[in-house]
Amino acid sequence: MSQNDKSILESVDARTQLAGSNCMEILLFSLGTGETFGINVFKVREVSRTPKITKTPNMPAGVEGLISLRGNVIPVLSLARSMDLVDAPVGLGGSMMVTEYNKRILGFLVHDVDRIIRVEWSKVLAPESVITGGTHRFITAITELPNGKMVSILDVEQILANTFGEATVGDLQRLDENTDYNVFFADDSAVARKKIAEVLDKMGVKHKHALNGLEAWTRLSGMATHAQQTSKDLRDELQLILVDAEMPEMDGYVLTKNIKNDKRFNGIPVVMHSSLSSEANRAMGSRVGVDAYVAKFDADMLADTLRPLLMKSHKN
Repeated sequence: MSQNDKSILESVDARTQLAGSNCMEILLFSLGTGETFGINVFKVREVSRTPKITKTPNMPAGVEGLISLRGNVIPVLSLARSMDLVDAPVGLGGSMMVTEYNKRILGFLVHDVDRIIRVEWSKVLAPESVITGGTHRFITAITELPNGKMVSILDVEQILANTFGEATVGDLQRLDENTDYNVFFADDSAVARKKIAEVLDKMGVKHKHALNGLEAWTRLSGMATHAQQTSKDLRDELQLILVDAEMPEMDGYVLTKNIKNDKRFNGIPVVMHSSLSSEANRAMGSRVGVDAYVAKFDADMLADTLRPLLMKSHKN
């Protein structure tokens, strides 16, 4: 392992200090195409040189095989192949990032790992003009380096759905059909928004959504102001707020703090729904006041978490 890889690991070990600061650390890497890509350091367990990979039959496109890592057998994906990058160099690349998403440990093969940068979430922007179609559907946000070079931050949930298929949502217990339940949720991943909406639809819950934390806070503040101006109780129109942890422009921790510090939202529970499933992230969620923390993506667990909170919020 190179000295560069060792320094990366040391930075990863210290990453929990950033939670809730409205800053993120991004691990920069390349896929051999000239573009610079990034991934949230929170999701990276370690970085190493590309190991020997055991080929296995009937693997999805982009999965190169399996490795044994400290007693765990994990799949290894070529990010270039999973993203259909036709101009990427042939081969497995020189580095592997071991990541954890939605309680699943995976190896991601990349051409080369560069360094870690720290950016404010306010400078991590949703790429509205480029995320539709083609390779760009795998990009959830963009940010700019001091030298002017753009960094594309990957929507790993979309990559995993493209590789392994989307999580299925079975039949769910519906809430009382004679009562209106309303949820506002915020998530920057198109796959996550689709699955959340599917869960809420099957529960019989009305919903609205935002694509990032800042948009969510703007719309929620507008709803609260309108309720005040019309002398209505906001809780009659909104029974629960569901937030992702990491989102462009404002993360879920800061969004939650804003909500909890605003008396207009008293009595409306906030649930954090995130692929950051470690105990450190759950603890950070508790510190900013979330009423529950659910790891992505388990439809039954999400429904079971939301159901009692919705019913209690509506009664209050």
